[in-house]
Amino acid sequence: MASSSTSFPTATTFATGSKSSGNFCRDIMRNGIIGNCFVYRNRGKIQFRTQRLQINCSLDSNVSDMGTNAAKGLFPPEPEHYRGPKLKVAIIGAGLAGMSTAVELLDQGHEVDIYESRSFIGGKVGSFVDKSGNHIEMGLHVFFGCYSNLFRLLKKVGADQNLLVKDHTHTFVNKGGQIGELDFRFPVGAPLHGINAFLTTQQLKPYDKARNALALALSPVVRALVDPDGALQDIRNLDSISFSTWFMSKGGTRKSIQRMWDPVAYALGFIDCDNMSARCMLTIFALFATKTEASLLRMLKGSPDLYLSGPIRKYIMDKGGRFHLRWGCREVLYDKTINGDTYVSGLAMSKATNKKTVKADVYVAACDVPGIKRLLPSEWRESEFFDNIYKLVGVPVVTVQLRYNGWVTELNDLGKSRQLKEAVGLDNLLYSPDADFSCFADLALTSPEDYYIEGQGSLLQCVLTPGDPYMPLTNDKIIERVAKQVLSLFPSAQGLELTWTSVVKIGQSLYREGPGVDPFRPDQKTPVKNFFLAGSYTKQDYIDSMEGATLSGRQAAAYICNGSEDLLALRKQISAIEAQSDNITGELSFV
Repeated sequence: MASSSTSFPTATTFATGSKSSGNFCRDIMRNGIIGNCFVYRNRGKIQFRTQRLQINCSLDSNVSDMGTNAAKGLFPPEPEHYRGPKLKVAIIGAGLAGMSTAVELLDQGHEVDIYESRSFIGGKVGSFVDKSGNHIEMGLHVFFGCYSNLFRLLKKVGADQNLLVKDHTHTFVNKGGQIGELDFRFPVGAPLHGINAFLTTQQLKPYDKARNALALALSPVVRALVDPDGALQDIRNLDSISFSTWFMSKGGTRKSIQRMWDPVAYALGFIDCDNMSARCMLTIFALFATKTEASLLRMLKGSPDLYLSGPIRKYIMDKGGRFHLRWGCREVLYDKTINGDTYVSGLAMSKATNKKTVKADVYVAACDVPGIKRLLPSEWRESEFFDNIYKLVGVPVVTVQLRYNGWVTELNDLGKSRQLKEAVGLDNLLYSPDADFSCFADLALTSPEDYYIEGQGSLLQCVLTPGDPYMPLTNDKIIERVAKQVLSLFPSAQGLELTWTSVVKIGQSLYREGPGVDPFRPDQKTPVKNFFLAGSYTKQDYIDSMEGATLSGRQAAAYICNGSEDLLALRKQISAIEAQSDNITGELSFV
């Protein structure tokens, strides 16, 4: 049974002045991990507490080069130096899409204000700290090696050391603690490393592996090796059918879907292969087949608020951008020019009992699907562009955190799983076909900066997909069910006690990437000249994800910069209209 296990000590003690103490200090200095080591004196002894012997990995290596041999739409070229007019931009939503838009616009010299109805930023990748000091996340966040737009953003804001590389394997945990893997560690890169992973996996029987290989050999993935743009178009053309329909028509088996592809589909889009568009899954497959590092996973070394959203927020503020938290948009105000063209005249905002109208040259709605539906004026649905948005539906998801007094995922040594001096277990994203949480991870191992606590054990974060059956249940009932399923996957965890739990329900998260839905996704540029969209649900060549959100922000900013002269002309036209209106109002008041 193959498994990758990680452990790291919590403290090492040496007598003052001893030879071993000196050697240990020199070794730490030589290996460059002094930053993770706390040194203090305790009763005549020097103690070194090495809290996290995790390796921070730069984004300069082990990432996919999406600038070559890749579809052009996945990683746009760097924008040219902006020479247009400075615009005042108001962004609704401080999620990844909104902040990505803000960074691009600030870099080009524009003035940016971001309005967020919540008390924290980050949107679906946000997190907050509860009254007891626990970090609560909106979901489980994993970074594929092909997230080039997001990696570019993290490098730009100085957060490129905040991701921890995991073993190049995709691990499946089956009932009874049986492990299956897709092991991409191979001397030769793509596509051979992927072929080897699928041929050697323990997750499928030989017959299913053979049929799986046949289906993939007959897919547009093969064309992606020599013609990425052509392959991407072929993949787009398969949007109208489900992945299951496509896969089984090419010789794939139902068992392969149940034991391997459904857990992957749930992890990607929170729905199974019967309900997911073939476009969504094959987009990922094409990247895995052509880019060696695309399937390599990274996870944040701590909470998203500190290690993802935090650095982006600081960059935005250092550039002069402003955040306005707890300010929600009640209404998009609009009018028409003399020519009958609709334009946004302002945003009606509120914070508790405070109300104000925000005016800008450009407005960007960086919302999720339910958010944009609430925001758009009902009259705008007369336009097919806006009406199509209402054909998109979000998927419910429930994220559960379970803290134990031992190490749940340690399968090799029962004794180690009961001690609390060192963290042990499976340090990676984990899939399961045998639980309602198709993907999960032990954050105390994968993201130890904020989730490893000395004297405590595993912190499992489990994503319940589909979330529909769990939405009406009480938190206690949800925890009871999830904890029972944890024990079915890890029988060795019998006897471990739950010490803390949390449940986060999101009624509509990612949009449902079902068959035939892609044409309804809106472009970032709308029929309203000074109103733009951003968000992972909008039109971009990746799937609904962190990478998709970041890419949508880049595209929205590019539209704004490219149309700046027209937007400036519209600003002058609006100013003239408002001035004329003020004059008329003044005259009436005088009379």
